Amino acid sequence: MHSAPTAPSQKATELARDALRTLQENPLRGRGAVTLRAELGTHSASVAVPREAFELLVEILGQMANGNAVTLVPTHAEVTTQQAAEMLNVSRPFLIGLLDEGTIPFRKVGSHRRVRVADVIAYKQRDDAARRAALDALTAEGQDLGMGY
Repeated sequence: MHSAPTAPSQKATELARDALRTLQENPLRGRGAVTLRAELGTHSASVAVPREAFELLVEILGQMANGNAVTLVPTHAEVTTQQAAEMLNVSRPFLIGLLDEGTIPFRKVGSHRRVRVADVIAYKQRDDAARRAALDALTAEGQDLGMGY
């Protein structure tokens, strides 16, 4: 994560919204590569991209259509504790607690902690799964007690 991403312009938001709408109205089915055609002025090119890259493009368009800034970070990259906290939408002191108790691995560079993006994502996935399981248990309990859930 190098610099803070900036929100897309109004024009970029509208273009992303139109592109996303077109892709949703005409979904590309199947597996394998997707061929994209790009035009810039008088130049054009067609290129095959992996389905995973195309799905990432659709996700980026969705975020831009909502006016959100987007940044890509390789999973092997390391981030500061502040950046990791922002990724998890928690405070930096809360994140430091997770690091100190060993919940998320980190390494020290001098006196500074560095956290791998992959480890932050893994923690988030575990935390989300635990939250879903707790919600499912509460819902089941509510149904057992006839609380109308």
